[in-house]
Amino acid sequence: MAPIDSPAPPRARLLARLALACWLGALVALLAVSGPAGLLILAIGLAGLALGAAGTWWALSHRGAVRVAGALLAVAAPVAVVVFYSRAGLWPAALVAVALLAAGLACARAALRQVRRPEGMPVIAGPRPQHAVLIMNPRSGGGKVGRFGLVARAEALGARVVLLDAPGGTDVTGLARRAVAEGADLLGVAGGDGTLARVAQVAAEHDLPFLVLAAGTRNHFAMDLGLDRADPAAGLAALTDGQEIRVDLGTVSGQPFVNTVSFGVYAQIVQRPEYRDAKAGTILNSLPDLLLGYSGHPLHALADDTRLESQQALLVSNNPYAAPEPTTANGHRPRLDSGMLGLVGVRVANAAQAADIAIRGTRAEALHVLTSRRVTVDSDAATIPVAVDGEALHLATPVTCAVRPRALRVLVPRHRTGAPAAVPPLDRREILSLALGRRRPGSRP
Repeated sequence: MAPIDSPAPPRARLLARLALACWLGALVALLAVSGPAGLLILAIGLAGLALGAAGTWWALSHRGAVRVAGALLAVAAPVAVVVFYSRAGLWPAALVAVALLAAGLACARAALRQVRRPEGMPVIAGPRPQHAVLIMNPRSGGGKVGRFGLVARAEALGARVVLLDAPGGTDVTGLARRAVAEGADLLGVAGGDGTLARVAQVAAEHDLPFLVLAAGTRNHFAMDLGLDRADPAAGLAALTDGQEIRVDLGTVSGQPFVNTVSFGVYAQIVQRPEYRDAKAGTILNSLPDLLLGYSGHPLHALADDTRLESQQALLVSNNPYAAPEPTTANGHRPRLDSGMLGLVGVRVANAAQAADIAIRGTRAEALHVLTSRRVTVDSDAATIPVAVDGEALHLATPVTCAVRPRALRVLVPRHRTGAPAAVPPLDRREILSLALGRRRPGSRP
């Protein structure tokens, strides 16, 4: 028997109707300029977007004169659109239409949040550790350990601090195992996400609580736990007044990861020795060969029963991101305990496909966004470059990514900033259904 739509909440219904009214108003604003000719505004805007995306593709995937021409096109296309609107007297209508479209989008997302409110990760009262051991990297995040006085603050709360100050590198996993053997009842890290993952694996093996201090560079894992990335010392409050969250831990060919595993273009770039000192230059010099297939090996991914062939780049994440841009500052995961991996695959062969992604987003044929419990990546090469939580590795093929559901006990402060609100993907059919007063099956009150 087919599921029956349930009534939409009044607030969601109102927001959905406002969204439709704004979008209709944008169309009216365009038509009011000169009848059907007002649609020229939309056509020119889309053309400018497509040309800008094509120019960006040429600038990234070629060298020399083609790169220069692509960069000029990427800049000139949006400028030409603005100039045309201004000279033709279309800019007032265009401005009104853009404002109404943006308002409609905001109302639509707010309506979807009403029926897709994510359930928070369950928390329980956390233990108060008696023998906490915190491993800190004084060089991580530009020296945040010293800048925020983390060593002294942790020791004042009774924790033992182990510094990773050896110039030649340190066996972080060995230090964590030694701490457990000596009686540690909590393991914690102030450092990058790669260090976090290695210590988290030991904590999960021994079912010990794990503490995260946001002392790395980007601190994606800390952000998704709702920790204050601007103040790493705030995480120490968990030692005296903490709550425990059970989260998933990812594995790639037996190695742990807490955020992402990258294959293809990005993974090959971070392998280059000059990348650390000259990131922008290394990327620009490497992309033409990688994007056009002159170097690197095609990647094939199997996500449960779905197969992706000849991908240029693959990104596997420990739990899916709210939007398929995990590398941006706003990319985040609403949950860390779903027991699922996120997978983004990209195969862009020409400027037309780059423009398609710019206009259609996740609906473009060159972009695949999936979820899976297991992802296997294969290639015709015996080993492939892989970036695990940003750290460069070479792994033998096939490479298998999996997730250990709720394997890690994370101790967090009772009072924390909270993760950013998830932005639900836009579903126009669901907006229309809500506006008509119905909630589609699968929506959650």
